[in-house]
Amino acid sequence: MPEERGLYPKMRVREQLEYFARLHGADPADAKRAADRWMEQVGVAHRAEDRVEQLSLGNQQRVQLATALVHDPIALVLDEPFSGLDPVGVDVMSEVLVNRARDARVPVLFSSHQLELVERLCDGVAIIKDGRLVASGTVDELRARGEQGLWRVEVQGASPGWADAVPGAQLHSANGSVTLVRTEDEQGLLDAARAAGRVTRFEPVAPSLAELFREAVSA
Repeated sequence: MPEERGLYPKMRVREQLEYFARLHGADPADAKRAADRWMEQVGVAHRAEDRVEQLSLGNQQRVQLATALVHDPIALVLDEPFSGLDPVGVDVMSEVLVNRARDARVPVLFSSHQLELVERLCDGVAIIKDGRLVASGTVDELRARGEQGLWRVEVQGASPGWADAVPGAQLHSANGSVTLVRTEDEQGLLDAARAAGRVTRFEPVAPSLAELFREAVSA
C-alpha cells in the first residue's frame, strides 16, 4: 500500500475492491464476497456504492487498506497507513493489522512517523536516518540500550531545587510537586526527596519511542 493513494477516484467502492480482487485471480463470486468482507472490516460498507472521490481522506485510506487485503496476501508492506485518519479510524486500522499479524500470521511491515502507534503496535522496530539503519530491535531492547536513570518523583511541600542536593543529578523538568530527574544514584535521590518533604511517588521513567528515535538519529 503506497503512501500516495493508488485508487481509481471515479470507481465505486465495491466495484473497486472487486476489480482489485479479480486482478489477483479471484472469480467474480469470490471477488464480491471478499469485497463485502473487507468493506465491513475497515468500516466503509455503508459507502459501498459511493465513488471513491466522494469519500473523506480517512475513508479513502480505509478503502486503500481494503484493496491491499482483498486478495488475502501472504505479507503486507504499507507506507504511512494511518495518514489522514481520525482516532476512530486509527483504532479500526490498528485492529485489522494486528489481527492479520497475530491471528492470520501474516507479516506486516509499515513505515510511520506516528511513533506512539509504532510503540503500541509493533513487535519489532527499525529506525532509519539518511537511508541507513541506525537502530533496531524490540521497543524494550531499544530502551535497554538507551540512556537510563530517569526518575519521576513527587514530593509534597518541597521547595524548588531540592534535587540539587544529589551530586551529578540532572533536572529534566519540574511541574508543581512532580520532578523528573536523571541520576545513577537513585538512593541518594530518594534520600534527598524524603528530606525535602513527603514522597508520594518515586518511579523510573521508561523513555518513549520518540525519545529513543531522537537519541538514535542524533548519535
